[in-house]
Amino acid sequence: MAVYISGGENETRAFAARYALTLTPGDVVILDGEMGAGKTVFAQGVALGLGIAADVTSPTYAYMNDYDGKLYHYDCYRLTSGAQAEALGLTDYFYAGGVCLVEWAQNIAAVLPENCKKVRIEKLPGDTRRIIYE
Repeated sequence: MAVYISGGENETRAFAARYALTLTPGDVVILDGEMGAGKTVFAQGVALGLGIAADVTSPTYAYMNDYDGKLYHYDCYRLTSGAQAEALGLTDYFYAGGVCLVEWAQNIAAVLPENCKKVRIEKLPGDTRRIIYE
């Protein structure tokens, strides 16, 4: 595990863009942190690092946003089980050849692939964040 301290949203985006360069198609990354920690900001940075120009927003009500088949950004906050994720077809994208970022992954833990990478974002005073990653 490694740690990066971010001084604000722009630094988080820039770090995540660099982190994206370590990812390969098919990687599933659990993106952990409380509400407002900066998970969507991190996802925006990953998208930049993958060369995606689209506006990355939280997929809270869509469950998952697909960005050109390169990035699948999940928000599983409203899901209650892995079976529900399977029924919605969300687990198919784990094997579709893009990078998957999964927020609130604990809600679908039973159906996550093995060997997921993990990124945890912790709020510190002000706009500072501690990003713990592997």
